[in-house]
Amino acid sequence: MPSSLLATPATEPRQALPALSFPLGEHLPAPGTATEVAPGVYWLRMALPFALNHINLWLLRDRLPHPTQADVLQEGWTVVDCGIDNPATRQAWAQIEQNVLQGLPILRVLVTHMHPDHMGLAHWLCERWQAPLWMSTSEYQSAWLACSGLSNFGGDATVAFFAAHGWSASDDMKEVKSRVGYYAGMVPRIPGAYVRLMEGTAVRIGERTWQCISGFGHSPEHMALHDTQNQLLISGDMLLPSISTNISVYAMEPEGNPLQLFLDSLDKMAHLPDETLVLPSHGRPFHGAHTRMAQLRTHHDERLNELLQACRDHALSAHDALPLIFKRTLDVHQTTFAMGEAVAHFNLLWLQGRLSRHRDKAGIYRFTKPSPSSPAKPIDDWRKA
Repeated sequence: MPSSLLATPATEPRQALPALSFPLGEHLPAPGTATEVAPGVYWLRMALPFALNHINLWLLRDRLPHPTQADVLQEGWTVVDCGIDNPATRQAWAQIEQNVLQGLPILRVLVTHMHPDHMGLAHWLCERWQAPLWMSTSEYQSAWLACSGLSNFGGDATVAFFAAHGWSASDDMKEVKSRVGYYAGMVPRIPGAYVRLMEGTAVRIGERTWQCISGFGHSPEHMALHDTQNQLLISGDMLLPSISTNISVYAMEPEGNPLQLFLDSLDKMAHLPDETLVLPSHGRPFHGAHTRMAQLRTHHDERLNELLQACRDHALSAHDALPLIFKRTLDVHQTTFAMGEAVAHFNLLWLQGRLSRHRDKAGIYRFTKPSPSSPAKPIDDWRKA
């Protein structure tokens, strides 16, 4: 997916919460430069050719055993996330090499998750610097599938999935079908080997130790990095300051419950102290993780309640519900993400038993208030089935 996000502003919660604070103010790193946000931790910002027009990447001072000299530590850098593979991003990295790396090599490439803006240039950086790739197994394998064309971003399976949820306009479906190579257009190759990251893995990078926090719902096995001693969180796409992370159901897992997985993943960050500096993949570094998590929960609660209210008297498809959830006109590209989000909200309500689902004569899934005689599956059962 191009930016992995549909930029939907999260709604402010009803209860009073401390505001987010942005210690760097309105500052943004200029192209080809880096801003030091903590000792040895540098913020890079690179352009994306989408409505979400940037991604934040992180450059961490590091030292690792020299690959050819015994008992020698090599000074250099660890890169966290890469940008998409296009000429502009390669040129931006060339500027970073000239202006920021101080003549030191990139020692490893760590990728939070497989989406194109994070994974795209991993192969190029790994090859250029003979640096290993570090990421979770689920993300690595998903990247291979997507790069080979077996992805959620286009093709016949995606067309059939959208049609089953009410979106079947012929011109739109032609465009969706053509997107079968969409991922590979931004991630043309995947490194042939990787080092596995898992929940709780401690990664020593320079003077800092980062604990891996796995997250689900946005991608298969997203890894955020928490420096507990210095209270820094590289949050990837799991915690963003001003837009809600895209949470979608895809054709490969049509009855998935990613929204519940995402909300459960937020619980795993509840221990973060208020002074934690959150380094997100989009937007500006901020303080206020607990406030942001509360805002995201309220945002999704309001969308769920809107759908429940709308389905009291009418059976709705996901496509029917788009104007309720997204208050602006969407192009085809944006609609692909919006549909995935709409199904994610409907699936949570269906799996909780708060809505029922049936397929009408046209083969379209419709959601409505459940009848007492046919209750839906309760939430406690959906992951045990």
